[in-house]
Amino acid sequence: MHSSQPLLSVRGLNAWYGESHALHGVDLDIWPGETVTLLGRNGVGKTTTLRAIMGILRKRTGSVTFDGQDVLKLPLHRTAHAGIGFVPEERGIFATLTVEENLLLPPVVDRGGMSVEEIYTLFPNLLERRSSPGTKLSGGEQQMLAIARILRTGVKLILLDEPTEGLAPVIVQRIGEMLLALKQRGLTVLLVEQNFRFASKIADRFYVMDHGQVTDSFTTAQLPDRIQSLNRALGV
Repeated sequence: MHSSQPLLSVRGLNAWYGESHALHGVDLDIWPGETVTLLGRNGVGKTTTLRAIMGILRKRTGSVTFDGQDVLKLPLHRTAHAGIGFVPEERGIFATLTVEENLLLPPVVDRGGMSVEEIYTLFPNLLERRSSPGTKLSGGEQQMLAIARILRTGVKLILLDEPTEGLAPVIVQRIGEMLLALKQRGLTVLLVEQNFRFASKIADRFYVMDHGQVTDSFTTAQLPDRIQSLNRALGV
């Protein structure tokens, strides 16, 4: 059992896109330093869960408690300042700015954030490309930059949406190594990931989603016993 309080506790989270009811009472907990993966087929509410926690999706009910504070009512910029960072699937790199300008753009929300020098040590690719504009980066480099940009801010929790989508296996491996390095630094990560093999190497626990609800949860140690039911749930 965990001795501390969860860093993030989500209870009864409902969310809507207009009139469309997308999340139906999502419950989940993440403890400090954990990497937790949301699994499920496309369209079951995984990305919506991240967007609702972050506050990008505003029409929602329930509670989202982060570091002891209910962040559900906070405006979006205040959620980031509370210590939650979001890396969307589309990455949001500023194409006309260089790598270094992209890195320096977000405000620092906590002094515990990584320096540019530390980031370049963790991401040697970005050091080599620091003067390159965003348009000149590969998909993998854009993904590294999107994550690195959040690390500078000093957030305690990163929400990562499909970080390996469309990337070459060698880059996927590099991103996995980087996430393990962040884990060693004590960072907490909530990950949406279709690449189950990738997720199984870095996650401590998993939540399975279907039809806007959490339908199962288990640890990495319990994974071998869940493979058959997971394959059915994920349509593998």
